[in-house]
Amino acid sequence: MEKASGAQRDRPELKAALDYLRAGDTLAVWKLDRLARSVRQLVETAEDLAKREIGLRVLTQAIDTTSPGGRLVFHVFAAVAEFERELTLERTHAGLAHAKALGRRGGRKPAMGPAEIKRAKAMLADPTITVEEVAQQLGVQPSTLYRHIPGGRSSLRQPA
Repeated sequence: MEKASGAQRDRPELKAALDYLRAGDTLAVWKLDRLARSVRQLVETAEDLAKREIGLRVLTQAIDTTSPGGRLVFHVFAAVAEFERELTLERTHAGLAHAKALGRRGGRKPAMGPAEIKRAKAMLADPTITVEEVAQQLGVQPSTLYRHIPGGRSSLRQPA
């Protein structure tokens, strides 16, 4: 079972499955958007399969390209699937733009804020406390401390 996105062009599991198929076989996919993400990709794949005398069945949409009616339904569903994907992308971009206009940022919140950094620096100033102990006290990894306090303990020393 392939875990790669249908939007990706280079999908080794799909390529292996397509290479394995022989004339008279039928490729069964769960949904059209699992096979490809654009009408062009879907049509190219379906045409390649037809040239090789391989059928295509889409299980959730009851499409079977071994008949003329099935091919018509395939093309209609392919167009609808692409339209749906474009709408989703459009909505996503609109939502991100709206959030940005409200001053919101995406991504993960920093593991340490100014108060935690100040506390870490105070603890690191004591040479008897290890970096690992400071990290444990603050509930972060040592690498997080180094990311927020570049140079670690040595950056806290005052020049003489």
